Amino acid sequence: MQNLAIVDLGSNSVRMAVNELHDDGTYREVNRVKVDSRLSEGMGPEKILQPNAMDRTIAALKSFRPYYEQLPHLIVRGIATAAVRQARNRDDFLQRVAEATDIQLEVLSGDQEAYYDYLGAVNRLKIKDCLLLDTGGASCELVHVKNSRDANLISVPFGAVNLSEQFHLDDQVTAVDLFSAQVFLRERLQDIWWLNDAKHLPLVLLGGANRTLARMNRQQQKILHVENIHGYRLTTGQVMKTFERLLEVPLAERRRISGLEPERADIIIGGMLPLVTLLQMLDSDRVIFSESGVREGIISEYLSQR
Repeated sequence: MQNLAIVDLGSNSVRMAVNELHDDGTYREVNRVKVDSRLSEGMGPEKILQPNAMDRTIAALKSFRPYYEQLPHLIVRGIATAAVRQARNRDDFLQRVAEATDIQLEVLSGDQEAYYDYLGAVNRLKIKDCLLLDTGGASCELVHVKNSRDANLISVPFGAVNLSEQFHLDDQVTAVDLFSAQVFLRERLQDIWWLNDAKHLPLVLLGGANRTLARMNRQQQKILHVENIHGYRLTTGQVMKTFERLLEVPLAERRRISGLEPERADIIIGGMLPLVTLLQMLDSDRVIFSESGVREGIISEYLSQR
């Protein structure tokens, strides 16, 4: 048996998952920790990681060490996604991380991130045809799954944090700012020619903003085990109703909504906008949530290679 610790450095949060890898090709998650460090905060059009955001993230990475450093037969794999991928000062940041934590972060390309999302989600959900959407803090990954294969995939450089900052979607949202954000998204998504092939298909959802959408609805429906969202479904109408509810209230009131983490309340509208826009463009009638994504995809690949 081996222990595999995956440290996943995202644009909004840092996650660590420890899995036991068994000789028969199965695995079991034994620990999972998350810290919201918001690495992409304040990057702006210059795409510069800010000192406070880097310090918060490195502190989070250090806090993970006690969870895995004493484990036998240990492999540690560190990955970084959109915020680091886009950053002009990423080499300096990667060096700081290595010196402070001994973790050599691998910066995934957008296509790699989308592919691992596909591996992780499709293996667990067993769905043949869908559009997969992973909404992160600084990017969205899209995969058209056809006959259980990844027919097309792409990563686009906008997500919950940078959309919220660019279009002032954090507090009370004006009609003008909302319209500007929707036009921006629609123009960029219309450039992805193969999205037409995904019309009327269900959307399989990953990423922090989408998980929050699931938790809010499960809480509202008084479903036990709010965090158990894998395979959970909502109609497009339910998604739109939740989005409208969020738009109606200022940030202070949004922070009190059950199922919505207070520290995510300022980016949830920006985080839901890609989903809302795609549902309208593709005339999809439902969404399905996946708890499995990049980390599970990496484990699946590792086991198959081993």
